[in-house]
Amino acid sequence: MSLASVEAYFAANASDVEVLQFGASLATVQQAAAALGVAPSQIAKTLTLMAGGETIVLVLRGDARLDNRKFRERFGAKPRMLDPAEVERVTGHPVGGVGPFGLIQELPIYCDLSLRSFDEVFPSGGTPNTAIRLSPDRLAALTGAEWVDVAQPTDTEQDAASA
Repeated sequence: MSLASVEAYFAANASDVEVLQFGASLATVQQAAAALGVAPSQIAKTLTLMAGGETIVLVLRGDARLDNRKFRERFGAKPRMLDPAEVERVTGHPVGGVGPFGLIQELPIYCDLSLRSFDEVFPSGGTPNTAIRLSPDRLAALTGAEWVDVAQPTDTEQDAASA
């Protein structure tokens, strides 16, 4: 169901975007980076979280960690990760294959500014062996995402800032 919903989403909204399918698992950032031949930071990992009483989808660079203080300041609540069954129930995608496209229900989507470090990023395509290649701005535009700053600076970002 989830691959079909993602493919239907792109057929209706961006027919030029291809869902890339692999024989191997891309369920972790490291697996996806290896299969795609990119740095782990270029993987657009998707988290499904509770912010207060609201379920949200947050997309951030693969090596980023959530900054709880920034998250609380932005959303007014401590983030809570959903368990795998909850994730699949609200997104229609299994953990390891969750992306921001083709969700089974409308959820608020947020893209962290950390994604803007790259020309292209690779979110999941709805299953643990699929990915999408597109620019961060196109990802945000297609999903109607709001840009937020809720990730901790990565070592790479800190090194670039001090250079």
